[in-house]
Amino acid sequence: MSTVKETVEVDVPVHTAYNQWTQFESFPHFMDGVEEIRQLDDRHNHWVTKVSGVTREFDTEIVDQLPDERITWRTTSGDTHQRGSVRFERVDDSHTRVELVMDIEPSGMAEKAGDLLGVMDRRVKGDMKRFKKYIEERGGESGAWRGRITPGDTGGTPL
Repeated sequence: MSTVKETVEVDVPVHTAYNQWTQFESFPHFMDGVEEIRQLDDRHNHWVTKVSGVTREFDTEIVDQLPDERITWRTTSGDTHQRGSVRFERVDDSHTRVELVMDIEPSGMAEKAGDLLGVMDRRVKGDMKRFKKYIEERGGESGAWRGRITPGDTGGTPL
């Protein structure tokens, strides 16, 4: 399993950066290779990705979510295996540090070769730069989900 980590500072308040990140269906706007995300419920998403001509579908589960601080997830099905966390740190009233850490297990020969060549690391760095541009150009979030999910919960509890 490979670990990828990237941090970016965005010129929006922490609640704006966090709120936008909870809008999973908007990820194709700034994540390279993400074709579609369908939010199934407060905890579960279905992803469709296409990288180097290879389409993959998988499901993720949010295992920990604390508004304005963090979102942690893991895959639950499909041939993509990953887990990760995104953290939001207030720098000041109008700036936020966003840190993404992902553990990814490449599943096919192309993914394993790409991993050795640093393709995933470059992709995540690019995704974070595109998130910065996306949220700063919007000037505000497209929506928000401010619920709390704790490890072991069976459902989110809105705040």
